[in-house]
Amino acid sequence: MDTNALTTVVRYAGDACYVALAVVALWGLFCVILTWRRIGQVRFRTEQEQEAFLDRLEQTLRQEGPEPAAQLCQEDERAIVQLAYLALINRNLGLAKVRSLLSDRFRRDVLADLEYRLSWVYTMIKSAPMLGLYGTVLGMMGAFGQLSAGQKVDPTKLAENISLALITTAVGLTIAIPLIFCAAALNLQIRKLEDLVGYGLARLLEILKTVWNPEAHDEL
Repeated sequence: MDTNALTTVVRYAGDACYVALAVVALWGLFCVILTWRRIGQVRFRTEQEQEAFLDRLEQTLRQEGPEPAAQLCQEDERAIVQLAYLALINRNLGLAKVRSLLSDRFRRDVLADLEYRLSWVYTMIKSAPMLGLYGTVLGMMGAFGQLSAGQKVDPTKLAENISLALITTAVGLTIAIPLIFCAAALNLQIRKLEDLVGYGLARLLEILKTVWNPEAHDEL
């Protein structure tokens, strides 16, 4: 390939690499924010808040019955609240089936959704260094292409190619490293959510079991 043509290709490909790195950085940050907000929407901030809700739910069940208790849960997006609503509207299925239903819905509607969002963060973590490496290859191609031309080398153009190689690598790592810490923090929050909901689900099933008589009606 002609040296001028190679220089042109490297320049345009380098510009495209910078654009791709910017897109990866923005999309990764967007996915982190989106996942963090989603976790905040589906979990109670503390175990005490969750306990307070379950106490209120139990009191409503005992004093007013399942319909008012279900209405108490309708407008709240938090996972344990929606699981309580699902249990109440399916209370005729029996304890074992409802327990299985709640576990399946939590994993499918909450955990799977969070893992899907988090998978995009991991994709950006892997993509950023690869794009940086691609820029490094482009820069080296441009630099060696000039050196192999057998003509007097322009130090400015040579420096531009070397800068492309170094800057894209640095930018790729600069994007990936913070995203790694963000992904670790999100994973920790998801595990806390899973533990909190698991504890709340056990308490919820115990509440419903004591309110209805499963031996007599095969209900919760």
